[in-house]
Amino acid sequence: MNRPYHEGSLAVQTRVGVRDLAEHVGRSIGPGIRPVAAAFLELQPMLVIGAADEEGRVWSSLLTGAPGFVRATGPHSVSVAGGPADGDPLAAALARASTPVGTIALDPRTRRRMRLNGVARPSPRGLAIAAEQVFSNCPKYLQRRALREPDGGRTTGAVRRGGELTPAQAAFVRGADTFFIATVAADGADASHRGGNPGFVRVTSPTELSWPDYQGNAMFLTLGNLETDARAGLLFLDWANGTTLQLTGAARTAFTAAGRTVRFTVDRVVEREGASPLRWSAPKYSPANPEVPAG
Repeated sequence: MNRPYHEGSLAVQTRVGVRDLAEHVGRSIGPGIRPVAAAFLELQPMLVIGAADEEGRVWSSLLTGAPGFVRATGPHSVSVAGGPADGDPLAAALARASTPVGTIALDPRTRRRMRLNGVARPSPRGLAIAAEQVFSNCPKYLQRRALREPDGGRTTGAVRRGGELTPAQAAFVRGADTFFIATVAADGADASHRGGNPGFVRVTSPTELSWPDYQGNAMFLTLGNLETDARAGLLFLDWANGTTLQLTGAARTAFTAAGRTVRFTVDRVVEREGASPLRWSAPKYSPANPEVPAG
């Protein structure tokens, strides 16, 4: 990952006609953690991490802690206190000696986000991540939320596992304004964010969903990974009560004159009630969100 793009991203950039723009934007991707990025990390109460599990399935998981639980320990290293909860799909993989990971620190309070991809190893504190790619994204499609007092007396509720969405889970996905997506390629893993007005994610069956790929920064890291490896992991978060919904499966991108659509096939589902202690306000939607067509 010593170059900003691999062949998958380059292929998508060429197909869409943004190679020159992508080359310019790609200069922001570097291996080092700048002081402003380190300061941002230390303020965050959550971090999303994406990786492949021991069977090769890709998942996106939520890590939480008091601000400072994620911190830069050097220009190319990050320490994370704790890790995934027992039973999380990535718990075993992140306990291994070395795991390629993608991470995203997203702050709804300020509509800022930072991505860091590299290799994670277990440490006495939790996880140590050697950074290989570090960069920030614009606030497009990111909803603003206020952080309420954490639910200090919470207990994690039921864990539901399955091979398809239940009707309640499908309704949860349809009502989402934000989700996270983890993808992989030969040179590592990546975690990213997708946002829009509720209804931008469509559920067409208990095992099929789709969403439009809105115009972004022209990097096409997610779609570039999917160009070479269809495995993906999605994370939906109930911001009000902390429930998480994790999906793993395969994603493909359809390119048409009307735009790009990503179609995801569900392989496995994990729902964890109250998995996060964080409680967030109702959203103020991004002004960049396109209107969602009816139907």
